Amino acid sequence: MEEDTDFRIRFSSLCFITDHVGFHGTIKSSPSDFVVIEIDEQGQLVNKASDEPIYKVNKILPGPNNLAKKTNLDPQNLSFEERSNQEVSTLAGCSGDDQNYEPGSEKEDTIEDGTSKGEEENIDVLGSLLDEKTNELLNQFACDVKEKWNSKPELIGPSPEFSLGRILDKNQRAILHSAIRQKFPFLITVGKNSEIVVKPNLEYKELCHLVSEEEAFDFFKYLDAKKENSKFTFKPDINKDHRKAVHHFINKKFGNLVETKSFPEPNYNANNPNVVITVRFREKAHKHRKRSLHECQERKVIYTAFTLRKENLEMFEAVGFLAIKLGVIPSDFSYAGLKDKKAITYQAMVVRKVTPERLKNIEKEIEKKRMNVFNIRSVDDSLRLGQLKGNHFDIVIRNLKNQINDSANLRERILEAVENVKNKGFVNYYGPQRFGMGRKVHTDQIGLALLKSEMVKAVQLFLTPEELDDPVNRAKKYFLQTEDAKGTLSLMPEFKVRERALLESLHRFGVTEEGCIQAWFSFPHSMRIFYVHAYSSKIWNKAVSYRLATYGSRVVEGDLVCLDEDIDDEHLPSSKVHLVTEEEESANTYAIHQVVLPVLGYNIQYPKNKLGKWYQEVLSRDGLQTCRFKIPTLKLNVPGCYRKILKHPCNLSYQLIEDHDIDVMKEDSHIDEATLSLLISFDLDASCYATVCLREIMKHDF
Repeated sequence: MEEDTDFRIRFSSLCFITDHVGFHGTIKSSPSDFVVIEIDEQGQLVNKASDEPIYKVNKILPGPNNLAKKTNLDPQNLSFEERSNQEVSTLAGCSGDDQNYEPGSEKEDTIEDGTSKGEEENIDVLGSLLDEKTNELLNQFACDVKEKWNSKPELIGPSPEFSLGRILDKNQRAILHSAIRQKFPFLITVGKNSEIVVKPNLEYKELCHLVSEEEAFDFFKYLDAKKENSKFTFKPDINKDHRKAVHHFINKKFGNLVETKSFPEPNYNANNPNVVITVRFREKAHKHRKRSLHECQERKVIYTAFTLRKENLEMFEAVGFLAIKLGVIPSDFSYAGLKDKKAITYQAMVVRKVTPERLKNIEKEIEKKRMNVFNIRSVDDSLRLGQLKGNHFDIVIRNLKNQINDSANLRERILEAVENVKNKGFVNYYGPQRFGMGRKVHTDQIGLALLKSEMVKAVQLFLTPEELDDPVNRAKKYFLQTEDAKGTLSLMPEFKVRERALLESLHRFGVTEEGCIQAWFSFPHSMRIFYVHAYSSKIWNKAVSYRLATYGSRVVEGDLVCLDEDIDDEHLPSSKVHLVTEEEESANTYAIHQVVLPVLGYNIQYPKNKLGKWYQEVLSRDGLQTCRFKIPTLKLNVPGCYRKILKHPCNLSYQLIEDHDIDVMKEDSHIDEATLSLLISFDLDASCYATVCLREIMKHDF
C-alpha cells in the first residue's frame, strides 16, 4: 500500500544517537518472543501475585484464636534520615530523638481539633475495634517500620505489609482507616476486598528528607483529618531553594487536594528574613471530596482491579470483548497504559460496576480469546493513564546476521551494539505502533482532523477500509460508498466493538457534523484523546530528528533542559524547564540527556532557536497556526508536556543462544547450521518504546 510505504519512509528517516554498525534480525516472530509486563507505581511487576502481605492476621474481632503469623520485616527500601518522633515512640514503644520544635500558634489554629485532641480518641477506637493481640502487632509493625527507616546503610526492596484481616462492616473499615492514619501518619491503609492492609507511607518518608519529622507527622495528620477551612504551617525557613523544594513536593503529591503559599513572618525584616509555607485545602477539592464520599455511600460504586494477560490481541479489542461478557461499556474500564498487539502483555486494569466474583465467572470464556485475568480484588478507585512506573520487556530477536557488506564477527557486533546503547541510551521516539503501523490511515491523521474540528472527516478516516477482503473491511467500504450507518451496522462483526458503537451513534444522530460529534462520544475520553496525542507524537518525532540534524549532541542557546532529573517527563512542569542561555552554551553547563522538547499543547513553551521556528512552520502547514489545543465539542483539553530526547534502558541483561534445529541442503546432503538468537531483557520508563530501543541497538527499521 502506498500509505504504508510512506509510513516506513517516515520511520527510516529517524536519527540515531549511537555510532556502532548494528545487525539484522527478526522481532516478534511469535507473540511469545515479545513479552511486556507493566511495572506499577511501587516498582512491582503486575504479573506477580498481589495478595501476599508480610504480616497476616486471620480475624479482626476479639477471639481466643486471633493470633498473627509474623515474619521478619525485610529492611530493604526502608532507609530514612535519622529522625524519629517522640510522640510516635510513645505510642509504638520505639525510641528516637526529639526535634524539640514548636511551630507556634499556627499549629494550634490549624490541626488542634483533628490531631492531639483526637489522639486519645484514636487509641480508644483502635482498642475497641481491635483485639489486644492485633493492636499489639500493629504497634510492633509501626515500631519496626520506624526502626528500619532509621537503619543504615540504605537498602532497596519491597515494602512490608501488615494485614488486619477482613472487616465486613463498611463503617468499621472507614473508622479503622482514619484511626490508624491519625495515630500513625507514617503508615497508610489500603482496602483489598474488605481486608485492611497497612503499609509504610513512602510519601511521609520522602517529606522527612525536606522537613523535620515532627512537621511531617503533623502535616499528614492534618491532611487525613480533612478539616474544612483549616490550614497547616511549616517551620519558618530562610532558604528560598529549600522552600521551593517543599512547595514542589506538596504540589506534585497533593496538588489536587491542597494549595501552598509562602508568607513572611509577622516580624519579617532584614535581620529576620524568615518565610513560612502555609497549606490550605482547595475549596473545590474539599467540596468535591465530600460529595464523592456521599455519592459512594449512596450508590456504593464497585471497583474491581485485576491483571490482564492477553496474547496477540489489540488492547481496545480486549476491553470491548470483556465489556460484552460483563455487561458493561468500554469506558467502565480504566488502565495505566496501552500495550502492544503482537505480544504477550500483562497490565493492571480496573473495571467499575463489576464484582470480583462476576469477573472470576468469565475466566473460562475469555481464555478462548487468548486472555486471562488474575490478581482479582476490590479497590477504592479507578486507574488513570500514566499511573505506572514503566514496563519490563523479555524479547527474543531471531535470525541474527550482519548488516549488508559487513564482514566483522557477528557476536562482537551484537555485544558492541547492546553495550553502546546500554551506556549512551537511545533517541526517545514514539514507536510506530502509536500511529497504527501497517494501516492505510494512521491515528495521527485522525487526530489532526479532530484538532481542526473536521468531525465528519475524522469519522471517515476511522472507517477507511484496508485493502483486504474480509467482513470488517467490506463493511467499512460499504459505509464510505453509501454513508448508510444502519446497513453498515448489519455487516460489521460483533467483535468490532468500537466500530459498532460509532455506527450506532451515526445511525441515531446522522452522518452530519453534529451527528459525528455525538458519535465520537461513543468512545471513552481516553480513546478520544489518544488520537490527538498521536498527532502530537508524530510532530515530536519530527522535531527531535530536526533538532539532532541541526545541532547534533551539543546543547545550544535556546534549547530547553530539565532541571529536575527525578520528575517523570509526562509530569514535568514548565517551572522545571529552563531556557539555555548563550553563557551556559559556552560553558557547556548542560548535557544532551537533559534536553527536552515540548509535546504539543496549550501549556508549553517552545525552544528559542531554529527549532522554535520549525514548530511554528509545521503547525502553520497543518492548518493549526491558531489552534488552542482545546476541543470543547469533544470535551478534550490538551495541555501538552515535555519529553526527554534521550532515554536509557534499565536493568538490561542479554544472552546469545544457538539454534541447531535448522537443516540446510548442500550438495545432496544435510548439514546442521547454527543460527544465533538474542535474548534481551530490560526496563523502560512509561511512554518509552522497546521497538525504538531495539532500533537503536540493531540500526535496523522494522
